[in-house]
Amino acid sequence: MSFPDVRLRRLRRTQAMRDMIREVRLHPSNLMYPVFVDENACAPIPIESMPGYSRLPIQSVVDEVRRAIEQDVRAVLLFGIPSMKDEKGSAAYAADGVVQKVVQRLRKEFGDEIVVATDVCLCEYTTHGHCGVLKNGEVANDLTLKILQKIAVSHAQAGADVVAPSSMMDGQVQAIREALDDAGFSQVGIMAYSAKYASCFYGPFRDAAECAPKFGDRRGYQMDCGNAREALREIALDINEGADIVMVKPALAYLDIISQAKARFNVPIAAYNVSGEYAMVKAAAKMGYVDEKAAALEILMAIKRAGADLIITYFAKDVKSWMNP
Repeated sequence: MSFPDVRLRRLRRTQAMRDMIREVRLHPSNLMYPVFVDENACAPIPIESMPGYSRLPIQSVVDEVRRAIEQDVRAVLLFGIPSMKDEKGSAAYAADGVVQKVVQRLRKEFGDEIVVATDVCLCEYTTHGHCGVLKNGEVANDLTLKILQKIAVSHAQAGADVVAPSSMMDGQVQAIREALDDAGFSQVGIMAYSAKYASCFYGPFRDAAECAPKFGDRRGYQMDCGNAREALREIALDINEGADIVMVKPALAYLDIISQAKARFNVPIAAYNVSGEYAMVKAAAKMGYVDEKAAALEILMAIKRAGADLIITYFAKDVKSWMNP
């Protein structure tokens, strides 16, 4: 059948009709809220390149997470900015480290009401800003794995539900899974940054986490933007190594990768709506070029439609009020 018998506009006449047949639905329970915790801060420190976002002191995180819960967001992803950095990022696995302290507080305050995920990487903790330890001026993959194991176990000991290795070291998922299991934390999940591209959209995050590399870049271990088959290979490797959730990062410029991953793999797919994507909407909205609410919701819907089961986004706290004005 074709026009005039088929008139698809019949199903678009009212909002109630459109809602009834919507194929993809967005809900705050599908979102994860990133939180930056600054061990040096006494009060929230606004992040200039991420309007509306701040680095929080440890004592403010509970209240911030409570506000997220009130908006039906049930998952947070913690990034720590330590008071001390060194060449090996030893503060990352300290029992009294900034993330470890926050995890303990959140677990005590909220119990199982939220999912607490933690970033497992070294860039925020090293003086050089790279995601692993250095040997002869290059990131040493296998030496880094041993430190990632320590970080993951320390987060699990503090009470994390999920650890999220983001350093893009080969074998990181297997190494962390083995370390967690050996330490008695087989119940702790791994959300792997599996297809993490070397992207210009990370700029505001690096301001927020104070983790820009002091020399060179991260193209030697993060993925090239032109590669799709390699992303699927990375995801397959992480699944085989024991990843419970796999991630594509960034989200908006890599919707095709999200879609291909969803079609190919039978595991939850996470997508990171990264800081640069957030900042672009904020900047355009400030200039009056776009409506922030409409743009953000459309972007998040597109990421969900592409196949993401979970979206990590800086807009997480706003979605409920935007969808139910």
